[in-house]
Amino acid sequence: MADQNSQTLRLIFPQWQGGDNPPYYLGSKLLAWLAPPSAGPVEEVPVDVPTDVPLPVENEMRGRSVLLKQIGEARTIIERHQPKSLAVLGGDCLVSLVPFSWLSERYGDKLGVLWIDTHPDVQTPKQYMNAHAHVLGALLGHGDPDLTKAVTKPVPAKNVMIAGIHDPLPFEAQFIADHGLRTCSPQQVRNGAQPVMEWLKDSQIEVLAIHLDLDVLDPHNFRSLLFAKPGRGKHDFGDVAEGKLNIPDVLKLIQEVTTEKEVVGMTIAEHMPWDALNLQEMLKQLPLIGS
Repeated sequence: MADQNSQTLRLIFPQWQGGDNPPYYLGSKLLAWLAPPSAGPVEEVPVDVPTDVPLPVENEMRGRSVLLKQIGEARTIIERHQPKSLAVLGGDCLVSLVPFSWLSERYGDKLGVLWIDTHPDVQTPKQYMNAHAHVLGALLGHGDPDLTKAVTKPVPAKNVMIAGIHDPLPFEAQFIADHGLRTCSPQQVRNGAQPVMEWLKDSQIEVLAIHLDLDVLDPHNFRSLLFAKPGRGKHDFGDVAEGKLNIPDVLKLIQEVTTEKEVVGMTIAEHMPWDALNLQEMLKQLPLIGS
């Protein structure tokens, strides 16, 4: 394990523009602080500190130009290191686009993608203008041309499993059906994740990239999520699916798959540390501490 970790590039990627959610910037920084020290190289993708200036909508995508700039910078960093494996501390879900694309180029059809998420992230700007909801579709080679251009070796649909998903939107459900994507519900995850284990056995996959969107967790039990916003109303987030798993469920799933396949990619995304954010704002206003 130590040898593998020494060959792992840890990428701190505090991108917030993909979800148009400035708190993801601090969320990524805190993940970097909380994570155990890396035995390998650590790099941070340059991301502008959030301001009060709204992101522009450019050709149906919010923040398109800045996202493309960050995609290019992430690619430059990865190419410089030529890593065997990648660990990504985001940031919104779009942070997996370039690292997983790189891994697909390196490992080809031997790479499988386990997408642990309440949402499939297969929309396009026609459905939703925030690009964090487009990333898995782009990795499959579908969606906005500026995103798919970053994926020179699309991941075959048969090499993808979405775990923790429930109640997809109509477009998402149709996409999943049309492309034959395999899924595993929260209840199935808790009951041993048999669909995931069968997928691993049925496929020709040899290595895995795992994307973990913290939104897959139950916001009643894990509070550093968008859906756990203090004082939120019942319908504040458009009634999209919210997470139903807990940390032990996710850890058990990941531990099970790692007994079968080598993990060469690991992303943590969409950390929304509400208490830290509110405390940060309070500190700014205190005498002798704030400005």
